Amino acid sequence: MLIPAVEQGLERMLRAAIPIPDVVGDVSFDPPSRNWSAQLSRLTVNMFLFGIGRSPQPPRPTAERTNDAGRVERRAPLPMIQLNYLVSAWAGNVRDEHELLGDVLACFLTTQVLPAEYSPPDLPSSVQIALAPSDHVRAKDVLSGVDGTLRASFEIVLTTALDGIAWHEAAPSVQRIEALAAPIPRASANGSSTRQDSGQGTSRGVG
Repeated sequence: MLIPAVEQGLERMLRAAIPIPDVVGDVSFDPPSRNWSAQLSRLTVNMFLFGIGRSPQPPRPTAERTNDAGRVERRAPLPMIQLNYLVSAWAGNVRDEHELLGDVLACFLTTQVLPAEYSPPDLPSSVQIALAPSDHVRAKDVLSGVDGTLRASFEIVLTTALDGIAWHEAAPSVQRIEALAAPIPRASANGSSTRQDSGQGTSRGVG
């Protein structure tokens, strides 16, 4: 459910920021193939997920939680993943497409983290947004791979934690160490072991 949740947040953000009301246009995550584009009848922002991989960022530590039985649970740090999207705009003419694409680009350039009001509450971490360096060859390869038409586009990279690690009950913590019941024997001068008594010893005189 991670990827659909992230995409729902992206769509809500774009519809509010551009804006793109439901009655005006669409936000699509379908492969932008020729057959798909031939069926479009409204302006559309397409965000095609073409790459998924592990992020070089360190895993995200998780906090403890208490289960229904009152026991503390822990789990291993969550790995960070990257989602690569190719973003393009579709409208009735090239000028309208470029204007729409520019608005979408400005939205992503000024938003480095998916705002909390658009982010689903069950996500394990925030969703970082970054614009990838321009790579025309990469975009061409992606579009040709889905039988799409070459057009103006850019790539965004989303980074978030993957919530797939199981919780386990934590071992009880050590509160104190019990003292030894018997004192430790101490060696005497003649090599025999003696025990140090806590009481007073008695002395004998020579008569």
